[in-house]
Amino acid sequence: MKHSPALARLIDALHALPGVGPKTAQRMAFRLLQEGREGARELSAALTTALGAVGRCRRCRMLTEGELCLICAAPQRDEALLCVVESPADVVAVETSASYRGRYFVLMGHLSPLDGVGPEQLGLADFETLLDQGTVREVILATNPTVEGEATAHFLSALAQKRGILATRIAHGVPIGGELEYVDGGTLAHAFQGRQNL
Repeated sequence: MKHSPALARLIDALHALPGVGPKTAQRMAFRLLQEGREGARELSAALTTALGAVGRCRRCRMLTEGELCLICAAPQRDEALLCVVESPADVVAVETSASYRGRYFVLMGHLSPLDGVGPEQLGLADFETLLDQGTVREVILATNPTVEGEATAHFLSALAQKRGILATRIAHGVPIGGELEYVDGGTLAHAFQGRQNL
């Protein structure tokens, strides 16, 4: 069925969100226009405000409303540790664990030459400038365990090692509480390669 131009545009905009398929986008659009017009106005206003107010931290590239994000502005964070992640959502995930007290560098993606994403798009000049300041002693590479994430980790590792900075990679493998029979082969292979002494 064809929709009016305004409705079709709304459905297409919602479909652009990650994890939202065409049926879900249509359902969301109908819901917003049928029963949720006040919520739709609030959503529109919040999105407009965020687009105008939220930018990137000048140090780590995390989303923030100020020049520095809350993490970079916190004096108690360990400047010698730098965790490199692919997205702001990854920062939130690491912070939720409450096990890391260093700083971050957010790539906003990963190296993907086929998609036209190279070092320039990931802000690696800023990353190198950060390393050259001399405060970072260890770079913790927390990119996703995908082909692109691994390639990005290796590239960043070389940049750190060239400066005599320790580059480490977060462990990947069998989750705590997981059962081996339910873990996929690739994850198990990674777990065996990264095994440690007890």
